[in-house]
Amino acid sequence: MYYFYTVNIHEKYIKRCIELAKNGLGTTYPNPMVGSVIVLNDTIIGEGWHKKAGEAHAEVNAINSVKDKSLLKDATIYVSLEPCSHFGKTPPCANLIVERGIKNVVIGVVDANSKVSGRGVQYLKNNACNVIVGILEEECYNLNKRFFTFHTKKRPFIILKWAETKDGFIDKLRDETSENTPNWISNEYSQQYVHKMRAEEQAILVGTTTALNDNPSLTVRSWSGKNPIRIILDRTLKIPNDYNLLSDGIKTIVFSEVKRMIDAGRNVIFEQIEFNKNVPQQICETLYKYEIQSVIIEGGKQTLESFIDANLWDEAYKFIGDVYFEKGLVAPKLTSALIKRLNFSNDILEIYKNENN
Repeated sequence: MYYFYTVNIHEKYIKRCIELAKNGLGTTYPNPMVGSVIVLNDTIIGEGWHKKAGEAHAEVNAINSVKDKSLLKDATIYVSLEPCSHFGKTPPCANLIVERGIKNVVIGVVDANSKVSGRGVQYLKNNACNVIVGILEEECYNLNKRFFTFHTKKRPFIILKWAETKDGFIDKLRDETSENTPNWISNEYSQQYVHKMRAEEQAILVGTTTALNDNPSLTVRSWSGKNPIRIILDRTLKIPNDYNLLSDGIKTIVFSEVKRMIDAGRNVIFEQIEFNKNVPQQICETLYKYEIQSVIIEGGKQTLESFIDANLWDEAYKFIGDVYFEKGLVAPKLTSALIKRLNFSNDILEIYKNENN
């Protein structure tokens, strides 16, 4: 019977839910990543995950995968996030669980979305379901750190990212004779990992200097996935229209102090902000309006440091390349906790977490 299941059994199947949910990384926005498994007699009889906004949720896919639906009334459904209880693009999952006669429900973490939060659990309880909540809660929260940050802090999950040399520089000194191309610091393996990051996040942001010096595309080229929305800080609209960020038709948002109409032909949106006030906070408020749940701040130095100074960041990815510049633009400094170190051949990636925001 359900009440004799141990916590270890619950953790075992919630872990599987988390594994399944990760298949939706980068494709479920604005929805969270969710995985679900259905278990009978310590055997998985169905499983599924949410693949894309507007399509079936994890619980629906798990239930549909069960060949013999008569088994559901004696089974337990595990789900990494609280089942929804409202009508959106799809019907409520909590209702489906009740309709299918599933009486035992184990949930990783309660949803942060005000349309759902606690209501799915209450609906299940009101319909005689046995509900357990909070199994591997921290792991389930971290799975959807972007989603939870967006709904609780009313801003995107912010990732700082830069590459620096072994002697601590992020760029060489430039003048009017310098070419508008990057001075590469990281190797091809690190660069591929960065493209993987871009495919997993909703947006990527650079400042004017980086856009002018490097003429980047900020697209996914060395990894499969969707290109992120590009965001540019361009106070006085210095960036030429024929630069990559403004001319290739990929959705781009430009923050400037000049009011301009949307350029639909180039898929460019202009947003006016006050550059003499808290720029990072204004950016966060605007991106929240566009329902952007995550953004990579990729440079340059002034832009990165503005988010550090405003304490508006969640994680930082620092790539240390196997090169020396001897002089140049000094890299940003962090005092936060180092949580992970990875190697990409001769490059080192250090990942930091902001525990004070």
